[in-house]
Amino acid sequence: MDARDFIKIGMIAERMLVVPLERTVGHFVPGMPMVYATPMMILDMEMASGDAIRSALQPGWVTVGTEVDIRHLAAALVGATVRTTSKVIAVERRVIRFEVEAFEGTRKLGEGRHARGLINVESFNRRLAGTSEQAR
Repeated sequence: MDARDFIKIGMIAERMLVVPLERTVGHFVPGMPMVYATPMMILDMEMASGDAIRSALQPGWVTVGTEVDIRHLAAALVGATVRTTSKVIAVERRVIRFEVEAFEGTRKLGEGRHARGLINVESFNRRLAGTSEQAR
């Protein structure tokens, strides 16, 4: 399947999150500040990217994250409302590239690029099952 047939440059999505304690760096690493953790911001950017194209995917097909190039620019406290945006900027045969950003109000928290690979779930699971059997 060729993503260029149904994914278009400019497709967008955004997600909103009120930062919970469980998404802070201090929750994962004792002694660290209780601020929105970089890996959690990246997760939200990846989720927004999936949202941007999900409705265009054929049944049985999904995308998985393959690349991240993110800068975390500012901290956000527990209770802050974070808006994460994603926009398709390039489409290759099996790779979709996104520009991603995160904001608290108008203050930019993060920015960067993300790529997702198009996979057929059934074929992917079969391939993984074969790999785990070989490892035994």
